[in-house]
Amino acid sequence: MKTAFYWDERCFWHAGGNYAFTLPIGGLVQPLAAGGLPESPETKRRLKNLIDVTGLSGDLVLRHADAATWDDLARVHPQGFLQRFKDMSDEGGGELGLRTPFARGGFELAALSAGLAKGALYAVLKGEAQNAYALSRPPGHHCLPDFPNGFCLLANIAIAVEAALADRLTERVAVIDWDVHHGNGTEAIFYDRADVLTISLHQVHNHPIDTGDAEDRGEGAGKGCNMNIPLPPGAGHATYVEAMERLVLPALAGFRPDAIVVACGYDAAAIDPLGRMLATAETFRALTELAMDAADEHCDGRLIFVHEGGYSEVYVPFCGHAVLQQLSGSTISAPDPFAEIFAARQPPPSFLRYLSSVIDELESHFFP
Repeated sequence: MKTAFYWDERCFWHAGGNYAFTLPIGGLVQPLAAGGLPESPETKRRLKNLIDVTGLSGDLVLRHADAATWDDLARVHPQGFLQRFKDMSDEGGGELGLRTPFARGGFELAALSAGLAKGALYAVLKGEAQNAYALSRPPGHHCLPDFPNGFCLLANIAIAVEAALADRLTERVAVIDWDVHHGNGTEAIFYDRADVLTISLHQVHNHPIDTGDAEDRGEGAGKGCNMNIPLPPGAGHATYVEAMERLVLPALAGFRPDAIVVACGYDAAAIDPLGRMLATAETFRALTELAMDAADEHCDGRLIFVHEGGYSEVYVPFCGHAVLQQLSGSTISAPDPFAEIFAARQPPPSFLRYLSSVIDELESHFFP
C-alpha cells in the first residue's frame, strides 16, 4: 500500500483580508503589499508544486475527499456556532473569533479542509493506505468548539477523530502536535476523555500565550491523557528529537493507540515568521521517522498527517517534501538548499545542555 495524499485546489482559495501579519490594518498598522494574513495559500500550494516538480507525487496516491458533513461538524461544534458561521459565510464573510477572517464560502472551504483530514484518517483505518497526509487548509488545531482562533475555523483533526470513533473504525487515537504553537483546540475538545491522547510540542507561550503548560494533564476520565511539552525558543533539531524520544514515545507506549494522527505544522522551522525554534527539514524528516516507528510498534503502522501551520513560502515546501519522502519511502528527494546554514545556526553545546535539563524536568514530571 502506498501513502495517500489528500488535497483540493479549492482549499487554496480560502481567503482572509483586512490584516497585516496578525493585526487588523488601520491606525499605524500599514497594509502589506501582498495583503492578508501570514496564513496564505502559497506555502501549501508550493509544497504541492514541489512534489509535482520532483516527481514525488508519482510515488503517492493523490486523492480528493468530500467535505465533512454537518453531522460530522456537530459532533465537535455546537449547532448555534455552525449556523452563525454558515450564515456569515453566505452573507459575504467576516470574523467569528480571534484572527480567523474568511470570505464568502468560507464555511464550505473549512468543511472541505476537515473532510480532507477525515478522508485521510478513514483511508488508513479502512486499510486503503498504509499512511496518509492531508493538505488541509484552513488549519484546525486552535479552534475551540465555539470559538475560532489563530487562523483555525473548524477543528479538523477532532472532527475526523470523532467521526471515526462514531463509525467504530477505532477506539483509541493519539494526536501528536508539533506545530510551533500549542494545540489548544484539540486539547480542549478531548481534555476529559480517556480514548484520545493529546500531545503538544510547542514553543513556550507563543500562541496562545496563556495555554500549553506541562501541568495541564487532563481532567476526570482524561486525567493523564494530555501532555504539553513547552520548549524554549531556539531549541533546535537535537532538542526536538530528544523530546520525541524521551517524552512522546514513552507516552505512546503507555497509551497504545489504534492509530496516530500528527498535527503537522512547519512553523518551528528556522525561518518561520511566527516561530523561533530553529528546526530544519531534517528535523521534520527525523520526527516523521520516529512517528512511523511508533506506529509500526503500536498500531500496525496506522499513521495520518494533517497539515497545520507553517508560514515561510520558501522553506515549508522543503520541510513537507522531507516528511512525504520519509512517509512514503520514496527515493525522490528535494535537497534542502538551507541545510548548511541552518546547521551552523543550531544551539551551541552549553545551550543544548540547558535544553536537556528542561527535558529532564519534564520527564520527571510526566514519568515520576
